[in-house]
Amino acid sequence: MSEPPPYPQIEPTTFDLIAVGTGLAECIVAAAASASGKTVLHLDTNPFYGSHYSSLSVPELTSFLISNSTPSSPPSSTSTTTDSLDYSIVNLTTQPVYSDVEISCFYPELLEENLRKFNLDLCGPRVLFCADKSIDLMLKSGASNYVEFKSIDASFIGDGNGKLWNVPDSRAAIFKDKSLTLMEKNQLMRFFKLVQGHLVATVAAGSSGNDGNGNHEEEGKTKISDEDLERPFVEYLSKMRLPPKIRSIILYAIAMADYDQDGMGVCQNLLKTKDGIDRLALYQSSVGRFTNASGALIYPIYGQGELPQAFSRRSAVKGCIYVLRMPVTALLMEKDSGSYKGVRLASGQDIFSQKLVLDPSFTLASPSTSPLDLLHESFNFLSTRDVKGKVARGICITQKSLKPDTSNLLVVYPPQSLYPEQITSIRALQISGNLAVCPLGMFVLYLSALCDDAIQGKRLLNAAMNALLTFPDPVNSESSSTVQSETSEEKPTVIWSGLYMQEMSTSQFDSINFAPMPDGNLNYNDILDAALKLFQEMYPNEENFPETTPPENSEDDIGLTLET
Repeated sequence: MSEPPPYPQIEPTTFDLIAVGTGLAECIVAAAASASGKTVLHLDTNPFYGSHYSSLSVPELTSFLISNSTPSSPPSSTSTTTDSLDYSIVNLTTQPVYSDVEISCFYPELLEENLRKFNLDLCGPRVLFCADKSIDLMLKSGASNYVEFKSIDASFIGDGNGKLWNVPDSRAAIFKDKSLTLMEKNQLMRFFKLVQGHLVATVAAGSSGNDGNGNHEEEGKTKISDEDLERPFVEYLSKMRLPPKIRSIILYAIAMADYDQDGMGVCQNLLKTKDGIDRLALYQSSVGRFTNASGALIYPIYGQGELPQAFSRRSAVKGCIYVLRMPVTALLMEKDSGSYKGVRLASGQDIFSQKLVLDPSFTLASPSTSPLDLLHESFNFLSTRDVKGKVARGICITQKSLKPDTSNLLVVYPPQSLYPEQITSIRALQISGNLAVCPLGMFVLYLSALCDDAIQGKRLLNAAMNALLTFPDPVNSESSSTVQSETSEEKPTVIWSGLYMQEMSTSQFDSINFAPMPDGNLNYNDILDAALKLFQEMYPNEENFPETTPPENSEDDIGLTLET
């Protein structure tokens, strides 16, 4: 086996910003800084872009999960100092951000030739709404020139009886939906019309300086009262006399609520009406934004790992230097002030910068008894992370679609739809080979659910997988290289599966900044907000992605490519 190439020397050795880790937030910050004229060095230990937001082959994904679910070996001491230098060395290590990793291959011979033909999303399931802030930022920054999308064909809501009900996302879809009764269609139509009227009246009230007391009318459009906007969304839907089925569709498949909204006493995130209306507005404005996107949701060809790469390419155009396979082993600290000065690379080279953004897995090495540790109390926050819970994630590979005539689809299981103790939604996203994430004729199913621990998380995932899929008999699968023929009525058989728990940590702002881990949402809006806030904390006088003069005859959505 050939030796890896020696680490390259980096020139210059001083930058405005060093970013360590090529996750989506780090790449957005690096791209914004580069666009503002800052000199940026972007490093990653891995041989690929994306970090915790990457899309990987089966062997790469397995290796990444295992290596990031076990503690790394810490250096012998936290700090060292050299008299010839005016700074001290504070050693870094990484801590696990994944746990309870379970990888199962039921038909190894079937996958053997295709292991590296997969692009599996590490942070799935993920989609983008056509009207998302992330789409707007990609258009504004120019990152949209480096990624292509396809539309998600349909969305469904599941029940405990194994049925998948279509989610009507527009008035036309409601009219065509055969699963809804005439009364349910009329109720949903009236509610969507009410929401649309509220949004129109809100815009009109803002432009005319109305005080927003809920009585403003514009061409027959009436705003929802402030009192109703502040009440729980589930209460408002009940007030509108919407039946349970319609309420469930609105709450969990359109507004994408995470927790059981009917259990107000135990709900960790009770959705207010004003927030629910905003989410409905995002969904409705996404339908039809792009003429060749049939619904509200789109997905990047080759997987979600294309998004960090798109911002990285934009950064490189603006002069950012990228170095992969380059571990950072330590921080450099001013001896006198204890302030951040730079980083030490695995090559032994010291690189200096004014600002630093770190991958969320970094932490200080185990404290030593050296008196020098007293000098870097300002770095103590590196030893703690603001963990906001866990998300259980699952990936399954099959040779058959969940719906015979639909390739790319989203399924939502509302709370209590699969078992009484289910307090969170479970989301499942099926992506086919026509999006270049797997060989043609195969399908990848991503699942996720918020949870408190691994026991709860895996119960949630297993309930959804058992409702959607068939797991082969381990004895028979070991002696078979082909999946038995599946009829249209049978559930798809799992060829390969991976389950794991992921910590959710938020951004941290200090002398050194931490990027956030992926959250449990379907889209990236919260991650985007955290990245832009991080940029503004570091550079309060700079605009993120300042407007440039567009070419003549440009359109608002130029540069965003959607395959039909």
